[in-house]
Amino acid sequence: MPKHSTPGHSSLTKSQKISIAGVATLGAAALAFSFVPGNHAEATQAAEVSAAPVAFTTNVHEVKASVTKQQVAAGKKADDAQAAADKKAKEDAKAEAEAKKEREAKEAASRAAARKPVYANNLDGWIRQSLDIMKSKGIPGTYDGIHRNVMRESTGNPNAINNWDINAQNGTPSIGLLQVIQPTFNAYHVEGTAHNLYDPVANIVAASNYAADRYGSIDNVNSAY
Repeated sequence: MPKHSTPGHSSLTKSQKISIAGVATLGAAALAFSFVPGNHAEATQAAEVSAAPVAFTTNVHEVKASVTKQQVAAGKKADDAQAAADKKAKEDAKAEAEAKKEREAKEAASRAAARKPVYANNLDGWIRQSLDIMKSKGIPGTYDGIHRNVMRESTGNPNAINNWDINAQNGTPSIGLLQVIQPTFNAYHVEGTAHNLYDPVANIVAASNYAADRYGSIDNVNSAY
């Protein structure tokens, strides 16, 4: 007597179960087969991605090195420019200092020239110039003392010469405003005056220097000396 199926449940024969199992196996295989290429592609992409950061890192290092090199070069250039500017500033300051010194020297010379007295080329001028020199050298004497002795000795003639006294007889005549012999002039010559016995200023100053040494001052001389 045939068996009846329970409502709601399917009855599969052995052959049908085998067929279904085969289909499932084939499907799994197909799925497995279709996944292989995909996995290979993903692996390749992963390898490429993993390699990319290395190249990127290398490029970053190169860029940083280049930037650093440029910064060093720029810094050196700036330092060189500053050094050149400092050198020029020092040279300009030195030149300005020298120019200022030269200007000040010229101004001082100009002021000195302006203050320098102008002496008349006569007995009055000669005596006044001699007194200024004597004052700077510490040689005593007055205008009146010099003038009095000049008038007695030569009457104010710078070329006066005595060819008859004992000095002349000894070969050393008295010469000039204050009638000085050459050996005395040489011994009492004052630096800064002429080495010419006939020069009126040199003659007065040398004679006054001699008189100061022997008599204390030209003012103390009232006769031949």
